[in-house]
Amino acid sequence: MQTPTPPRGIQPLWTRAFHALDIALLLVMVSSGLQIYNANPVFGGREGMTLPAPLLLGGWLGGGRQWHFAGMGLFALNLGIWIALLLRQRHRRLAALDDVSSLRASQSQPRRRLASHRLVYTAMLIVLSLALLSGLAMYKPASFWWLSGCFGNWQTLRTVHFATVPAMAALTLSHGVLSWRIGGLRLLRSMVG
Repeated sequence: MQTPTPPRGIQPLWTRAFHALDIALLLVMVSSGLQIYNANPVFGGREGMTLPAPLLLGGWLGGGRQWHFAGMGLFALNLGIWIALLLRQRHRRLAALDDVSSLRASQSQPRRRLASHRLVYTAMLIVLSLALLSGLAMYKPASFWWLSGCFGNWQTLRTVHFATVPAMAALTLSHGVLSWRIGGLRLLRSMVG
């Protein structure tokens, strides 16, 4: 039995729920990750730059870690279910080689926007995978020694994990701008509400 298609311009309930939950979980992970960062800054050692308390979640290192791991677990679960639903619905959201050539050669503006959107979606999954893998390697370096070893040393591992935050922020902004260019404010609202 097929699910009824919502009216054009309104995303299905499951898409809106996943977008809203993703935004909330990303905010939890960023603010708790900044709390962890403040306890031992990635750049500059203990004397490195620290961030103001209103941006932080957890109150101290242990609290920040608990919030961070809870958010990460829920985010990974949410992402897994979302991917399974996309596969079940047979939606093509990920980029393919023809999307890269569409960006270069297509005269069709809608086709180029769709290709851009698919490339951003694919980049988001790569960055999120890198964040999860580098986070696991930091959380259990003895258990995942082979994963930690892929990053070379501890400082590189921490830097890569930290770098996924601005990368994901830039991709999320790109996703929002592309959505706005395709469907305006109405599409943006239909994604989360």
